[in-house]
Amino acid sequence: MTASQETAGSGAQMLTALVRLRGALQAAELPLDAPGADEQRGSRAELVDQLEDYVIPRVMTVEAPLLVVVGGSTGAGKSTLVNSLVGRRVTEPGLLRPTTRSPVLVHHPDDAAWFGQDRLLPDLRRVDHPTNDHDALQLVAAETVPAGLAILDAPDVDSVEEPNRVLAAQLLAAADMWLFVTSAARYADQVPWEHLKAAAQRSAAVAIVLDRTAADAVQTVSTHLARMLASRGLKDSPLFIVHEGPIDQDGLLPRRHVAEVRAWLASLAVDTSARDGVVRQTLEGSIRAITRRAHPVADAVAAQVTELDVLRADVATAYDEAGAALVAGSGDGTLLQGEVLARWEDFVGTGELLRSLEDKVGWLRERVVNAVKGKPQQAERVMVAVESGLENLILERAETTAAALAATWREKPAGAGVLAGSAGLERAGRELRRTAERAVRDWQQDVTELVRLEGSGQRTARFLAYGVQGLSVALMVSALDQASTQPSSAAGRSLLDAVFGPAPTADLVARARDTLEYRLGDLVETERRRWTAVLDALPVSPDAAAQLRQAARRVDDVRFASVPRSDESTD
Repeated sequence: MTASQETAGSGAQMLTALVRLRGALQAAELPLDAPGADEQRGSRAELVDQLEDYVIPRVMTVEAPLLVVVGGSTGAGKSTLVNSLVGRRVTEPGLLRPTTRSPVLVHHPDDAAWFGQDRLLPDLRRVDHPTNDHDALQLVAAETVPAGLAILDAPDVDSVEEPNRVLAAQLLAAADMWLFVTSAARYADQVPWEHLKAAAQRSAAVAIVLDRTAADAVQTVSTHLARMLASRGLKDSPLFIVHEGPIDQDGLLPRRHVAEVRAWLASLAVDTSARDGVVRQTLEGSIRAITRRAHPVADAVAAQVTELDVLRADVATAYDEAGAALVAGSGDGTLLQGEVLARWEDFVGTGELLRSLEDKVGWLRERVVNAVKGKPQQAERVMVAVESGLENLILERAETTAAALAATWREKPAGAGVLAGSAGLERAGRELRRTAERAVRDWQQDVTELVRLEGSGQRTARFLAYGVQGLSVALMVSALDQASTQPSSAAGRSLLDAVFGPAPTADLVARARDTLEYRLGDLVETERRRWTAVLDALPVSPDAAAQLRQAARRVDDVRFASVPRSDESTD
């Protein structure tokens, strides 16, 4: 295999690995406001942008022209310098601050094909005229720009307009080389140095232009600037001085003032080896930085999974306790008070019914028959009261549980963030009242069916005397007080015992309780699902962190395999 074939194979492997890394980063979403998540969201977005804007396109077209991005502080004279390097006005200097306009990329006419929409910075649409759109890239062809070289005038890195700052950072990350323009008054500004630090960390090629500096300040400023570059890992970066001079009617500096910078850029364009060296330095440095920064993003994704598990545990605890409380509250006799008790006592009378259960005399039985069978409305009122009591118990528990769970979540940044984006979650569900009404009525129908089935084989006088509805009411009351702690519920249990016998009655009460607890459990699960559905909708994948780490390691493996053994120690 020839060297060119090996290089092509290595390039294809690297491209595949980088595309997979981009996919892994895109899948590594961080929706929860966990500690450090916001920083890693920004880092993840930057990594995806750099892969899409520069690294992947550059790997695909390593022979494309060298892209020099001209950036720097507000008022440093970037546009004037670009125009002077090109030899004509191709980009408008910002006379008013802040300047809002699209970036301008100047290239040789023969290189136009390299800068189509599918190439470098693909998310910026291409235009051939000045515009104020941040999502546009103005392309200008100029014969005075050497073939193999392109110059891009970027917005101010310290612009007061955030879109300008964001775009400037995006363009600088897409540069093969950053031509940092500063002045005697601005060279120590903090914001540009933050970008220079990032460039140094990824070993990007950087050249410095101390622009339009008075002769008596050149020595002092350039010396201090050189020391600052060295202390920040940029000691090998070329430093050019553009002396102060008059600007002609076309807005250009004297040719001799920019001759050194122009000649240096031209030499990079014609010297294939030098040009390839710059591209390789920046590209490999960018790839190293991306894989290194991918691991903290993966850590943040893993932390998201942990945070999500905590929120799920909160929901599980809250609704497990809610379910237990509902079961307890519906079976300990507390519901047999107020309206339910009043209606039940209206139904059973003042004790005559209970006395009739112990009397074997037929004439007294007839009195009971007449007393109970003549009260169908009272039985219906008991059922309505039971329905209302159960519904209130369900709604109160749902409201209490939702409010308490919301309070628990608010104590956690992740939970507070989820609540902020989920209106109404801290209250019971809007449909709960209707659902609870239906569930309680279905339970009452279950109880009625139990009584009907149990009495289907017998037509005793007592069964006929009390009827299905009356016995169903008694079974409901007994199911709501399993221990028969209330005299009223004891009366219901005694009635059932007298009609069906103690053993069948115990079985009926147990079955009535089972159906009630089942339906209460369904309601609790409905409320629980409101919360779990919100968590399920969050794009948190338990596998995303491992996949991202694996993708980053694969890129490093391909890179290490392509580096000569003698160079590996420098990586």
